[in-house]
Amino acid sequence: MSIFEYNGSALIAMVGKNCFAIASDRRLGVQLQTIATDFQRIHRVHDGLFIGLSGFRGFCFGTSCTSFPVIAGLGDEGKPFFCTMDSTGANQDFVVAGTASESLYGACEAMFKSEMELEPEEFFEIVSQALLSSDDQDCLSGWGGHVYVV
Repeated sequence: MSIFEYNGSALIAMVGKNCFAIASDRRLGVQLQTIATDFQRIHRVHDGLFIGLSGFRGFCFGTSCTSFPVIAGLGDEGKPFFCTMDSTGANQDFVVAGTASESLYGACEAMFKSEMELEPEEFFEIVSQALLSSDDQDCLSGWGGHVYVV
């Protein structure tokens, strides 16, 4: 098992019309053992900028983090953006990270519609359903989720 799979995780950032969403699962585990079911992976930097951290928890405390972060925010003119560090590049509409990333890609591709012009409640529902359906297929993540729509 890779050190990035040791704790398990599921992260999504998705862009909507003049808004963005960032979501993560709530499970903290040590391999297949669940330690906590209310773990916070997403951290608010300020009102328009959030960072989600996946991977080994020990790397994400203190000043250095070597897991693959997902950063989502609003730019200078209120335009939503996101970025992540991975070896495959990023989709222009959403990014995913964590052990559930394979199923997250499929769920996001199926539920996301290009140039979505949805109200925040509908956008929240799409991101939530993508996260929850992916968590069901990854035993290292789950227990619901935290979803932020900005």
